[in-house]
Amino acid sequence: MNHIEQALEEANIAFELGEVPVGAVIVKEGKVISKAHNLKEKSKDVTAHAEIIAIREASKALDNWRLKDCSMYVTLEPCPMCISAIAQARIKDLYIGAPDVEKGACGSMINLAEDEYFDYAVNVHWLYDERCGNILSDFFKKKRKERKL
Repeated sequence: MNHIEQALEEANIAFELGEVPVGAVIVKEGKVISKAHNLKEKSKDVTAHAEIIAIREASKALDNWRLKDCSMYVTLEPCPMCISAIAQARIKDLYIGAPDVEKGACGSMINLAEDEYFDYAVNVHWLYDERCGNILSDFFKKKRKERKL
């Protein structure tokens, strides 16, 4: 199983919990360091995005806030808060499954990944994996249907 598929597994867990289905995986030297999914609703914590949780767990696992030589795989383009944390954590490469045209901060709405004001640029790699977009579409269709009932 590749790393974006592992991130999709995390997104599926979020889907089942009623959370926006986003999953993230952090890898170093081919080894998964952490995996996470959104928990904003359950934790009542606005910062409980998959990316932030994965960064916290990877930092604990490596006993270092600097996640140099790490890569992150995420199912949805990170928001401004998350790409800022990714850059601050010094994550080298970011692999994105699907763009977020409303809140994406890696080029869709704004590009903070390569912003000159950050002291660390993140290498963004677009995967355009339709499964990553489909799970989000399915989630929001389900939510709209539930509201009508």
